[in-house]
Amino acid sequence: MESERYFVFMNYDSEYERLRSKRTQKGSSEVDMYLSKKHDELLAANLEAGTYKKTLSLVIVDGFAVEITEDQANVLRAAKGVRVVEKNQELPA
Repeated sequence: MESERYFVFMNYDSEYERLRSKRTQKGSSEVDMYLSKKHDELLAANLEAGTYKKTLSLVIVDGFAVEITEDQANVLRAAKGVRVVEKNQELPA
């Protein structure tokens, strides 16, 4: 099955909100590290290692992009803490 890019958006997270609200230059990297680790742990807990590729974390919305199959997207949709899993829609030029 072919991998495609999906965007995964997380449920409300009080720790993310706290870090984001007190963000300074130092705090900015703290938020980035917190979210990247959180997103990596979600993927590792729900998908088989080596079957996906996270391409970026979206700090502004607590989400990330990942290259996965439709079946893996369905697994993430059911994962605790996930709000939405949306397939990337390429816009026509």
